[in-house]
Amino acid sequence: MVSPGNGEQPDNQLVLTGQLLKSAELRTTPAGIPIARFVIAHQSRRSEAGQVRDVECRMSVVASGQALSAAVMQQPPGTWLKVTGFLSRAGYRAPDLRVALHALKIETVVMTVE
Repeated sequence: MVSPGNGEQPDNQLVLTGQLLKSAELRTTPAGIPIARFVIAHQSRRSEAGQVRDVECRMSVVASGQALSAAVMQQPPGTWLKVTGFLSRAGYRAPDLRVALHALKIETVVMTVE
């Protein structure tokens, strides 16, 4: 693994706001830890190289632990969520490197879309 050389970990933090596409799916690990998986859809307008462009993506999210999984399980599809976390592999059984946002904090937000 490559590190910055100063003993610190490389940066890996993401904050993404989007709408919950469908109800989260809940499972429990063999160790008894609840894990909720869901997808949020993000849409915005951003400036890049002096041009305004439409940005659209969907991101798989993994919420581990009782507090995070319970919070998202209460939300109906269409709810706006602000998810703060880090990127990691979507699953450890798959040979590919699809990524998922592993949530550290989930907030509901009120959005007005133009």
